[in-house]
Amino acid sequence: MKIILAIDSFKGCLTSEEVETIFSQALSSRGMTVRSLPMSDGGEGMLEAFISALHGKIIQAEVHDPLMRPILASYGIAPDGTAVIETAKACGLTLMTAEERNPLVATTYGVGELIAHALHQGCKKFIIGLGGSGTSDAGRGMLRALTDIFAPHGTIDDVLTNHTAGCQFTLASDVRNPLYGKEGAAFTFGPQKGATPEMVEELDRQARLFADQSARHMGKDTSQQPGAGAAGGLGYAFMQYLSASVCSGADLLLNLIRFDELLKDTDLVITGEGHADSQTLMGKLPERVMRRAQKYQVPVWLVAGQTDDAEKLITAGFTRADKLTPEGLALHEAIKPEITRQNIYRWVCQNL
Repeated sequence: MKIILAIDSFKGCLTSEEVETIFSQALSSRGMTVRSLPMSDGGEGMLEAFISALHGKIIQAEVHDPLMRPILASYGIAPDGTAVIETAKACGLTLMTAEERNPLVATTYGVGELIAHALHQGCKKFIIGLGGSGTSDAGRGMLRALTDIFAPHGTIDDVLTNHTAGCQFTLASDVRNPLYGKEGAAFTFGPQKGATPEMVEELDRQARLFADQSARHMGKDTSQQPGAGAAGGLGYAFMQYLSASVCSGADLLLNLIRFDELLKDTDLVITGEGHADSQTLMGKLPERVMRRAQKYQVPVWLVAGQTDDAEKLITAGFTRADKLTPEGLALHEAIKPEITRQNIYRWVCQNL
């Protein structure tokens, strides 16, 4: 049997590549032919998944984290010069402790530094992953970094005219929220980044003000376009100032690896994520994998650490919707890598 593994990361536990390595070892020991495809929808693990697909290299740059502390952050460059930037490497929520999180302070400055570093390497095309940010500054920090680096005595206009003109930015994101308003970045994502209700109101006010100023200055307004609210409004800054386009991170990766062609010689696809439920059907990676496989009548098994709404998932098109975690196992135990490894081996032995 020929099996494709197209599994997203188990957040807080294992990367996509780590999960697939365990599955591959377990399946190969039972005589299966396995092809592993590291996956990401633009969030955690995006850099490694996209660089693997593009056969590129990962390099490091000295930048600043969300609290302006010096760090080394990784990004990738493909053989054709395309830069792959996972913004969370510079402004991610996990770069701060729970006590440090304050989106009124946290900045995307380090993302601008990563872009500048890639521009200095001659990159003209950029794939930007917007998941996992700990910021809500509408991308003002990123724009400030670009100005500080390329036009310290000028404005962002000088950067756009002399340094990013002709560059192409593609945002890998499944977030469809606008920049501000009740469905915007602050109200939707601010609380999980440490924002109090008062902070949320202030962040939304600041985003609205920034959008108004930018619209008057540039003669266009992208603040209400789907995806502008991604990464605390970082999506907006890319769209407004760098004319970025937005696409499903999952679909972008699946296109890059020519997933549809691989399906033509496959008996089964196994996909999954840390926690699958009805929200999986809202354009998340396993759902995008399943929709493509349906075209070629290839069955897709959804295997997640935890699975809810299994009937809905199967009705939607998954052939199976299984969970790895045994009943009664506490979450803090279930997310331990070694426990997950044991659960994967047990599931494979029981089902294949």
